[in-house]
Amino acid sequence: MDVWSSLMDGFATALTPMNLLFAVIGVLLGTAVGVLPGLGPAMTVALLLPVTAALEPTSAFIMFAGIYYGGMFGGSTTSILLNTPGESSSVVTAIEGNKMAKAGRAAQALATAAIGSFIAGTIGTALLAVFAPIVVQFAVSLGAPSYFAIMILALLAVTAVLGSSRLRGFASLALGLAIGLVGIDSVTGQRRLTFGQPLLVDGLDIVVVAVAIFAVGEALWVAAHLRRTPLHIIPVGRPWMGKKDWARSWKPWLRGTAFGFPFGALPAGGAEIPTFLSYVTEKRLSKHPEEFGKGAIEGVAGPEAANNAAAAGTLTPMLALGLPTNATAAVMLAAFTSYGIQPGPQLFSSQGPLVWALIASLFIGNFLLLLINLPLAPVWAKLLQLPRPYLYAGILFFATLGAYSVNLQAFDLVILLVLGALGFMMRRFGLPVLPLILGVILGPRIEGQLRKTLQLSAGDPAGLFSEPIAIVVYIIVAIILAWPFIYKLIRRNRPAKKPLLPANSGAADYSD
Repeated sequence: MDVWSSLMDGFATALTPMNLLFAVIGVLLGTAVGVLPGLGPAMTVALLLPVTAALEPTSAFIMFAGIYYGGMFGGSTTSILLNTPGESSSVVTAIEGNKMAKAGRAAQALATAAIGSFIAGTIGTALLAVFAPIVVQFAVSLGAPSYFAIMILALLAVTAVLGSSRLRGFASLALGLAIGLVGIDSVTGQRRLTFGQPLLVDGLDIVVVAVAIFAVGEALWVAAHLRRTPLHIIPVGRPWMGKKDWARSWKPWLRGTAFGFPFGALPAGGAEIPTFLSYVTEKRLSKHPEEFGKGAIEGVAGPEAANNAAAAGTLTPMLALGLPTNATAAVMLAAFTSYGIQPGPQLFSSQGPLVWALIASLFIGNFLLLLINLPLAPVWAKLLQLPRPYLYAGILFFATLGAYSVNLQAFDLVILLVLGALGFMMRRFGLPVLPLILGVILGPRIEGQLRKTLQLSAGDPAGLFSEPIAIVVYIIVAIILAWPFIYKLIRRNRPAKKPLLPANSGAADYSD
């Protein structure tokens, strides 16, 4: 009943005319930016982060809810029409979606993606409203040693499963932790990594870091690989589905939701694993397995539902524990931090009205997304006709404008350029971006919990193992670190299997 009454209060806040307007603007902005080639939800939120800087926090996060789901919708549009996923979680959608589009069924592919996203997002948000307070009750009982261990687990788990190698993942994490050290030590008052520059004493603004690494780094990387050949865009009318399409889609929507939410809520779960599992499941359960690899609608409905359910799932640990599990959640956490709000166990008690308005606005944004964007799908498709040199020049312009607007200091533009170049080099050498962002955000918090733990134990390292939950978490950490060696031993005795995905797995290609 407390959850229900709190959610109703959240709806009362979110449905005021002004906040409803911000929700509509968020949906439109998120979709418009997210539909452009190479831009995923994380980059969409990062690029538009400075837009909300002058807004009151509740209105800003209601707008972010629309941007969040709008960016997810835009990513599926790009995957289906261009075979260019905005992020790794959209790769599986592109496999069958682009084949459907080439077969003249782009409208049906967009429709099943949009409706599946709506259903999965609604169910996922409902589960978020139910489970987040339960997670908070559990988190409040944790002491500093357990909280420190859980944050270490989140960092290592997310870092270990990203990128082409663990070494690159941990190198990216080390860069993020180093950037997080810039500023004044909160305990001793000593300057760290400021290089004698007074403007670095307060540390690097997380908004500037997020915009530089995501938007500027990606824009420079894609611009470096552009060719002047025009994109081949598949025409699309208003999305619609026939009776047969509905009959073949509704079960994949539900199964995709069941896969997506639990994985999204877990550290290192993300959306990649559930979208792949959904695709494999639908391929095995389908009455038309021969269509897979040629444009099966189940291969779009299931993975896209899993993707959006995972998106709702990632908000559970982000709000309740302050632990982002994917890039988009990390940028959302950066938004909270920019307002001086610290997600975690105390968030629901200290910022209850804001949190429940945000959760309610996720329902509203999800509904607006379906209501507005189904008729506007042809308009979004036309955005793909923008010449990409102009597109990425525009991204750099708005990223620069947004970074400058945060503190109105020219020094931030220097930081933006330096970190943007770092983001470019990370992509050049295959370093994943997410561990760096997590390191910048969580590094200072991990340091604080470590110091608190050692203060409680009078400097004795045994204090790190003083709680049962901390011990269990460290065992899990040890398993994660030892898993590559265990897996090699298992793989030696396992016969080779045929790949479950088609050879052309829809990977993003920026060479066009």
